Amino acid sequence: MKVPLLDLKSHHEPIQGELLEAVRRIVGTGQFILGPEVVRFEEALADYCGARHAIGVSSGSDALLLCLMALGIGPGDEVVTSPYSFFATAGVVARLGAKPVFADIEPESCNMDPKKIEKALSPKTRALIPVHLYGQCADMAPIIELARKRNIPVIEDAAQAVGAEHPAGRAASMGLAGCLSFFPTKNLGALGDAGAVLTNDPAFAEKARLLRVHGSQPKYYHKLVGGNFRIDALQAALLGVKLKYLDSWTRKRRENAERYRRLFSAGGLVNKGPTLPREVHAAKGLVLPHIYHQFVIRAPRRDALREFLREKEVETEVYYPIPLHLQECFRSLGYKPGDFPEAEKAAAETLALPIYPELSAKQQEYVVESIAKFYR
Repeated sequence: MKVPLLDLKSHHEPIQGELLEAVRRIVGTGQFILGPEVVRFEEALADYCGARHAIGVSSGSDALLLCLMALGIGPGDEVVTSPYSFFATAGVVARLGAKPVFADIEPESCNMDPKKIEKALSPKTRALIPVHLYGQCADMAPIIELARKRNIPVIEDAAQAVGAEHPAGRAASMGLAGCLSFFPTKNLGALGDAGAVLTNDPAFAEKARLLRVHGSQPKYYHKLVGGNFRIDALQAALLGVKLKYLDSWTRKRRENAERYRRLFSAGGLVNKGPTLPREVHAAKGLVLPHIYHQFVIRAPRRDALREFLREKEVETEVYYPIPLHLQECFRSLGYKPGDFPEAEKAAAETLALPIYPELSAKQQEYVVESIAKFYR
């Protein structure tokens, strides 16, 4: 049996007519850049995420970059973030000439450990970027409290967590600003690149909107040096169609996660093989404490297991095989192996299994049976 990591064809098939109608509508209007379609999507997204403002941008990476530009971060500044994330989280800091500084992760969630942040702070710290990895929020309450005491803005990297809930709020609504990615593989994916910045601060929202159009207001009159960070009207229209279905897709992901747990338990794999992801905020009674962008296990002999599953035609992925502090391009930062042991351990053990909404029970049974065969 073939089990893909993600099947976008089956994902889009039921709503293909609505997506094509959105394309026809945009082509008919001739309004391809910004305009009312973008405004409608931004308003719907802000409402969904529990934020006052949403600013559609060209990608999740550009959302992070734009936020740091809005804060005026540059050479001589430091930004504290996780060493275990997609490259853009630290890459945007380096692009502005600032220094990424890392704080190790919690082993259960793979999110930045609030207890490790204070040691990473310095008089040069200009922002904190907690990452909501795999679809589950970082422990935001102590992070926000520490940031408030130190007067440091918090920018949430919520690229993988649209809709995830935390006792302090929904992902991307808790800090000064939050950043979303709509890369096609995300739970809410565009049919191309797109992203968004969310904020409750009207002044920050105004500056973000200005920066996404080269700092121009009115046209050809530039108050700031910004960039071309606009979301396409076409992507906004397509995302507007998909946003209506997001909660139902998330429920299916959560159902698949629960089925995995039952199957692993029935197969005698609990405590005898992989460690399954835990919902660290589930005890708070939240509806969506984890949206399962990825279902990530911690697997002994991970690489051998992955090769075995590949032979069984089960697709998996490693997010991420090299922590950021050990990336070649960050060698000048002076970090070395052993500096962030939890991040390094996660890089050696984590493995993402298929979890997409259209995944069938039979496919999940085959995945778990295959893993059981490997450990037997």
